[in-house]
Order: sequence, then C-alpha cells, then structure tokens
Amino acid sequence: MVVLNRIYTRTGDGGETSLGNGVRVPKTSMRIEAYGTVDEANSAIGIARCHVTGVMDVMLKRIQNDLFDLGADLAVPVRSGEAPGKALRIADVQVERLEGEIDLLNAHLSPLTSFVLPGGVPGAAHLHLARTIARRAERQVVALAQSEPVSEAGIRYLNRLSDFLFVAARFVNDKGEKDVLWVPGANRSL
Repeated sequence: MVVLNRIYTRTGDGGETSLGNGVRVPKTSMRIEAYGTVDEANSAIGIARCHVTGVMDVMLKRIQNDLFDLGADLAVPVRSGEAPGKALRIADVQVERLEGEIDLLNAHLSPLTSFVLPGGVPGAAHLHLARTIARRAERQVVALAQSEPVSEAGIRYLNRLSDFLFVAARFVNDKGEKDVLWVPGANRSL
C-alpha cells in the first residue's frame, strides 16, 4: 500500500530526486527521463479514456495500471543477482496480455492500404498521441539500457504498447472506417 501524506517535500529543490531505492540522482538523468515519459504516456491514455467506452476503456485502464508498474520497475535499477520479487518488475504475462489484445482488436480491422495519419474521432486521435509518447518512452528506455541494466520485459512491454495503441486507434475509428490515410505527394502541385 502506498501512503502519501505530503505532496511537497522540498527535497528536489536542488535539482535532484530519489529513485525507488533511495539513491539521489539529477532530475535530468536518463532514468528519470525514461520513467517520466512513461508517466506522460499514461496521462495521454487517461485523456483517451475520456473518449472511449466498454472493452476499450477496460483495456486502457489495465494498461494505465501496468504503466505505474513499469514506472516502479524503472525507478529501482535492476541489480545483478536480484532475487525474484524483491522489486516490482513488469512480467512476461503483462506483455503476453497486450499481444492477445492486439490480436483481438486487429481481427476486426481490414488490412491497411496506406499509412494512417493520426486523427479520425477524438478517442483515436488521443490514442495516436499516446502511441507517439510510448514510442519516445521506448527509445529512452532502450538508450538507458545501453548504460544501465533495465528490465527486458519492460522494453518488450513498451514495444507492444505502441503497437496496441495503433491498433486501438484504428478500432476506435469505427474499426478503421474513419481512419485518415496518407496520400503520398497529395499536395505537391498547385
């Protein structure tokens, strides 16, 4: 259980913050950037949820919870020989659930004949925005992994998440009927 009695602590006023293990790091560290962007993706999904209902809202609510798990995972650096369950880490089952939900939604969509422009109905547009933020979070976590250990399942989760958000946007766009398709070179002539 998490208990937050005070919202401000003043401990970050000097430009540092604490990781989940108590280690102080600059607020500009790659790790803070990575899990900050995961939080940003979560916020964008929260906005998208204001425009969807039913099974899509249920799926997105689970994903928001998973993204808090991922933030907790990233906030505590992976240690060599770490005992399983010592720190909260993204689990393979969370990645597999996303894959199953991608397949479930994609089964209702026609194959694409062009790239999709972000847009359509408001829920789809917000899901596309969340997708681009999730891709940035993935790039940041991969960059972090080049210098510090991170959870491999966390990287896989972010990769699947952006795929899920793309398929979810198409699904919300009346199962692809309201997708806005890219027309290469459409505006090259007067």
